[in-house]
Amino acid sequence: MIWLEGLSYLVTILGFPAAIFVIVREERLRRANEVSELHRSLSQEYDGFLRMVMDNSDLLLMSQSQLPEPVSQEQCERIEIIYRMLLSLFEKAFIILHSDEMDTEARRRWSSWEDDIIEWCQRDHFRQLLPKLVEGEDPQFRAYILQLGQEAEGSAMT
Repeated sequence: MIWLEGLSYLVTILGFPAAIFVIVREERLRRANEVSELHRSLSQEYDGFLRMVMDNSDLLLMSQSQLPEPVSQEQCERIEIIYRMLLSLFEKAFIILHSDEMDTEARRRWSSWEDDIIEWCQRDHFRQLLPKLVEGEDPQFRAYILQLGQEAEGSAMT
């Protein structure tokens, strides 16, 4: 009978910390899976956006050059709407994936998005509309993308 009591103490002493360890580990895995799923979802949205850009190839959005004049009002509106959709997607990615203290995996995921943002900021037309497009957006995201736009403009001039 005494050995059963000793065994119950042993289970309590070892089992409780082990249970806490398992719960913490499972929570970390759950969070990592959520972030991976969010990244996958955002990537699918970006793929859809690129398909829309392809469907609107007459707007030359992937080109480094401007649309030939004259640009119709309808084309200007389509461009602005498409750029707003892109900016909204970038803002979502920034809010969900970006942080000042990222581990290696998070930095890798964010670098992929940052590359896409920089690529778009290098396009003159997007960069010209950027101050108008970021009005009312998340303040941190706004400062971040405007800085990238300024850096892209600076590198385009050199």
